[in-house]
Amino acid sequence: MGEDAAADLADDYREAGFGGRLGPGDRPALLVVDLVRAYLSPESPLYAAPAPAIVDRVARLACSAREHGHPVVFTYVSFKPGGVDGGLFYRKVPALRLFDEGSPWALPPDELVPEPGDLTVRKQYPSAFFGTPLASTLTALRVDSVVITGVSTSGCVRATAVDALCHGLRPTVVADAVADRDPRPHEAALFDLDAKYADVHDTDQVLDGWATKIRRPGATR
Repeated sequence: MGEDAAADLADDYREAGFGGRLGPGDRPALLVVDLVRAYLSPESPLYAAPAPAIVDRVARLACSAREHGHPVVFTYVSFKPGGVDGGLFYRKVPALRLFDEGSPWALPPDELVPEPGDLTVRKQYPSAFFGTPLASTLTALRVDSVVITGVSTSGCVRATAVDALCHGLRPTVVADAVADRDPRPHEAALFDLDAKYADVHDTDQVLDGWATKIRRPGATR
């Protein structure tokens, strides 16, 4: 899509009443969605060529989140052998067999191995909230917003952002810290998320926002 067409589309959505701003919230958590070797290695059928470039940005965000006392949550797809717990999602996307228990493709890169105090969530479906304890865990931590990174923009990132909104959390999707296998679904998903379900910012905007906030008493870390 050319720049003029993109601008016209954005104007059309704004004039129709889309694109309100939710703001960052006061007690954010960082979500790192499914950023594992299956998406980072050219030998994998799920390889997303832009994904390796986001690893350093996600690592920066995780480091900053810890420094500011914000919870860091890593999600991982994990299935019983043969996908017996994967339902129709496993049938719809046969490549998900890469996430059968014990698969090396399901491991994170060295830069994103969870640290002590980080949280991990095992999931079988696109959203990090569906069928997991994530919502109740964040509620117990008094989190009011989530900053979402990882893969894929049009899949699990999008599903997680929509569910975050439905659970009363303010979602921010980090445009240069999410990736997809093709720029077309990536850009379409970011546009739609920003119009309807989340605020979309880049890494530096998120880091600057955290740096300007004073840590409040009773922070979660």
